[in-house]
Amino acid sequence: MAKDYYGILGVSKNASDQEIKRAYRKLARELHPDVNPSEDAQHKFSEVTTAYEVLSDPQKRKVVDMGGDPMDNGAAAGGGRDPFAGFGGLGDIMDAFFGAATGGARGRGPRSRVQPGSDALIRLQLTLEECATGVNREITVDTAILCDRCRGGGTAEGGSVVTCDTCGGQGEVQSVQRSFLGQVVTARPCPTCRGFGEVITDPCQQCGGDGRVRARRDVTAKIPPGVGDGMRIRLSGQGEVGPGGGPAGDLYVEVDEAPHEDFERQGNDLHCHLRIPATTAALGAVVPLETLIDGEHELDIEAGTQPHSTIVLSGLGMPRLRSSGRVDGRGDLHVHIDVVVPTKLDEEQADLLRELARLRGEEAPTPAGNGHKPGGLFSKLRAKR
Repeated sequence: MAKDYYGILGVSKNASDQEIKRAYRKLARELHPDVNPSEDAQHKFSEVTTAYEVLSDPQKRKVVDMGGDPMDNGAAAGGGRDPFAGFGGLGDIMDAFFGAATGGARGRGPRSRVQPGSDALIRLQLTLEECATGVNREITVDTAILCDRCRGGGTAEGGSVVTCDTCGGQGEVQSVQRSFLGQVVTARPCPTCRGFGEVITDPCQQCGGDGRVRARRDVTAKIPPGVGDGMRIRLSGQGEVGPGGGPAGDLYVEVDEAPHEDFERQGNDLHCHLRIPATTAALGAVVPLETLIDGEHELDIEAGTQPHSTIVLSGLGMPRLRSSGRVDGRGDLHVHIDVVVPTKLDEEQADLLRELARLRGEEAPTPAGNGHKPGGLFSKLRAKR
């Protein structure tokens, strides 16, 4: 006669896998030889173990439900069997007593439907002036926002959330396989509820049960002074709203600094070129210089300024932006002097330059077309002390 494995565990024939497992754990804790060393308890422990081995195997359980006994192979269930034979190894023992399998794979239970949202990134082109002074810019972003119909719940009006019938609210389904090492338990997300352990009976028509929808919206980005190309400004909570109406991620605004016509940026310093006539370079003068953000500045050109020389104006460069977001001083403005030599002279101007060369003791260059070889000035030029 086939054994009543359901009766040994004290469960009904339509008991779920979880109910069978709970009943087995309870009896195993009471009858284990380490807890109850009596011979009767050892015999019952072996029967309970065998019953769990049979009913936890879908094929063997099917044989039992058809009135057969999958263990009827000539050996009595309790006669000479290893009392630990029903365990698939140390993992099943640990699973029975501590609820954590070491010999198989266990899932982590159902995952929450409410998940944090992802960060978003948008590039924003700024002029060099805007990078220097800072600016408040309205930008349009396309992100996931909270569904205004279900407010993130994912259910239509009158709908509800029920426990998943497939996984019993566990969020995962398990399969048991036998190997020479024992039972190997594998778990995977439930295909019905996608691992949530619950199912929405009537999803929201607007978001499809996700609790969020995509939409375009305007966001004000406050750009501090001193930002540079490639820097990112974080706007907290302005990114993607998470599934199930979860908290939104952050929005990062990446600065794309446009080239300037007159100024070149190198870190916190600015560089520009100033063209002056040769007479100004020789005699000196005060010339107006239009800076990037400080307006017009009077630049003192010393007499005898040479071509390609540089004048440094401290504190007229870019603001220094610290990691804390504060501005700490400014860089410098480097003015590169380009001396412009006149290309066309009338006769009177040429005579004046020749007279200047004579007064300075410099040999004047030979006029072109008179048959003499060029030279003179560059070969015998002497600096006046």
